[in-house]
Amino acid sequence: MTVMDIIKQLSSGMGITLEIFFVTLVTSLILGLALALIRMSKIRILSLLAKIYISIMRGTPLMLQLLVVYFGPYFIFGIQITRTYRLTAVLIGFSLNYAAYFAEIYRAGISAIPEGQYEAAKLLGYSKVQTFVHIIMPQVIKRIIPPVANETITLVKDTSLAFTLAVAEVFTLTKQLVAAESSMIPFVVAGVFYYIFNLLVALFFDYLEKRLSYYR
Repeated sequence: MTVMDIIKQLSSGMGITLEIFFVTLVTSLILGLALALIRMSKIRILSLLAKIYISIMRGTPLMLQLLVVYFGPYFIFGIQITRTYRLTAVLIGFSLNYAAYFAEIYRAGISAIPEGQYEAAKLLGYSKVQTFVHIIMPQVIKRIIPPVANETITLVKDTSLAFTLAVAEVFTLTKQLVAAESSMIPFVVAGVFYYIFNLLVALFFDYLEKRLSYYR
C-alpha cells in the first residue's frame, strides 16, 4: 500500500478529527467564558458549584469523562445507546472538559484587569455589560492568547482519545491500518497529519497575537 493509498484510507478519519476539533474549540470557548463568569459571581453558591465543576473536570482523566458521558444516559436514565451517539458523546465530553480549562484561563485574564478601569468606565456612563464587552474583553482576549494557544494545541492531540468510544478518527483508523498492513507507514502518515495540524494552529495564534499587539 502506497502513501497515497494510506492517506485515502485515513481521509474519513481526518474529517472526523477536524469536526471534533472545531466543534470542541468553539463550544468550549463559549462555555468556558460563561463558566468563568459564574466562577467569579458574587453569588457564593453559584461560584462554589462552578469551582467544584472545574476541579472535577481538571482533576479526572478525559478518557474517563468520555466513558461517563457515553454510558451515563443508559445507567442513569435507562436510555438505549445507539452507534450514532458515539460521536455526540465525544463532542459533549470534549467540550465539557475543555470548557473547564478555558474557564480558568478567562478568569485569570479578567482578574488581571485593574479595578480602576471598571470605575473609570462607570464614570463615563458605561453600563456593566458595555464595560465588559467594549473595554474588558478586548484586553482579556489579548492577554489569554498564549495559554489558549497551548490548550488548543493540546486539543489537537487529544482528539485521538476519541478511539475510547470507537469513533473512527485518524488515530483509530491508523491502528487498524497498522494491524492490517503490518507496516509502520500509517503511523508516520498520522504523525505528519497531527504535526501539520498543530503547526497551522500555532501559526494562526502567532498571527493573531501580532495583530492584536498594541505596540508594533
